[in-house]
Amino acid sequence: MPGFLQNRCSDVLSSHEAEQRRTTYRALCEAEHSIPLFSRAFWLDAVCGEQGWDVAIAMHGERIDATLPYYAQPLDHVCVIRMPSLTQTAGPWLRPSSARLAKRLAQEKELMTELMDRLESQCKFGRFTQNFHHSITNWLPFYWRGYTQTTRYTYVLDDLSNLDAVWENLQANIRTHIRKAEGRNGLHVRVSEDLGDLHRVNKLTFERQGLAVPYTETFVERLDQACRKRQCRRILVATDAAGKDHAADYLVWDDSTVYRLTSGADPDLRNSGAQALLSWEAIRFAASLGKSFDFDGSMLESVEIFVRSFGTRQVPFFNISKTSSLLLETRASVGRVVDLAKRRVPRRRARE
Repeated sequence: MPGFLQNRCSDVLSSHEAEQRRTTYRALCEAEHSIPLFSRAFWLDAVCGEQGWDVAIAMHGERIDATLPYYAQPLDHVCVIRMPSLTQTAGPWLRPSSARLAKRLAQEKELMTELMDRLESQCKFGRFTQNFHHSITNWLPFYWRGYTQTTRYTYVLDDLSNLDAVWENLQANIRTHIRKAEGRNGLHVRVSEDLGDLHRVNKLTFERQGLAVPYTETFVERLDQACRKRQCRRILVATDAAGKDHAADYLVWDDSTVYRLTSGADPDLRNSGAQALLSWEAIRFAASLGKSFDFDGSMLESVEIFVRSFGTRQVPFFNISKTSSLLLETRASVGRVVDLAKRRVPRRRARE
C-alpha cells in the first residue's frame, strides 16, 4: 500500500497534465508581478523539485484569474499537501480586481471555489495545510468547504523612505545594541558570496537549541542557485576585527518586499549586538531598493520580542488546513494536546 500511494502521488505530479499546468503557471509568473515570491514557479522548482509541485488554475477564456500552487508528498498511506521548507507562504493568488467590495467578495468566492474544485479533483489529499499570503484576507469560502484556520503573524516595516524616522522608532535597547556592536565590539557587516558563512552560524543556532537543522545544505544551495540566477538574494555577515563571524542573515526579495529568510548566530557571541546590527543593515538594504522589509514571521515568543522592537507592524496571515484521513486527524489531535501541555508547563513553573 505505501509503495502504491507513493507511485500514485509521483504519477500524478509527473503526468502530462501536471506538466502542462506547471508550464502555464511558469509563463504566468514571468508576466504577473503581483504573485508573491514564495509562490513563484522558480521558487517552487527549487524547494519542491521541478516535478514535486502542481497547481490548480482557474481560467476564463484565455485569461488566468486565480491559481493555487501546492507541494504534495506521500505520508502514512495518504497524500499530504504541506508547506515546503524555507517557504513562508503559499495559498491562492487572485488576479487584482478594481471592482467594488460586494462584487469583489463575490468574485473571490467564485474563484476560490473553483480552485478548491480543481485541487480536490487533481489531488485526493489526506491532509492539506498551507500558510496563505497576508494579502489574502478572506478565507470564508474555504471555511464553507470544511477547512479550518489558525492565525499566524509576521512583522513588517512598510515605509522605509525616511530611515532617520525608522531609526527613531526603534526601541532604545535596539539602538544601544547596534551602537555597541559597531563601537565597543568592532563589528562590521560584509556582503558574502559564500554560503558556508551562513551554514556555520545557522548550524550553531540549532545546536544551541538541541535541534537538527530542518533542511540540508544541498537544499539551501539549490535554492540559493535559483535566487542568485534571479538576482534576488543577499548574504549579510557580521564580523569582528579578528575576522570572526558573529551572525549571518540570508535575504531574498520580490518586486515589493525584502524577506529575512533565515539567519544564524554564534551562541557564544550572542551578546555582541550582531543580530541587531544585521537587522538594521538589512532594513537599510531594503530601503535602498525602495521595498518594505519582512522579518519573515515567527510564532516564537523570544523572536517576537526582538522583531517588534524594530517598530514593526504585526501582520496576520492564515494557516489553512483540512484533514480527511482519520489516522492523520488522530495524530494531529494528539500533537495539539502535547503542544498545549508544553506551552503551559513554563507558565506553571513560573507561578511556583
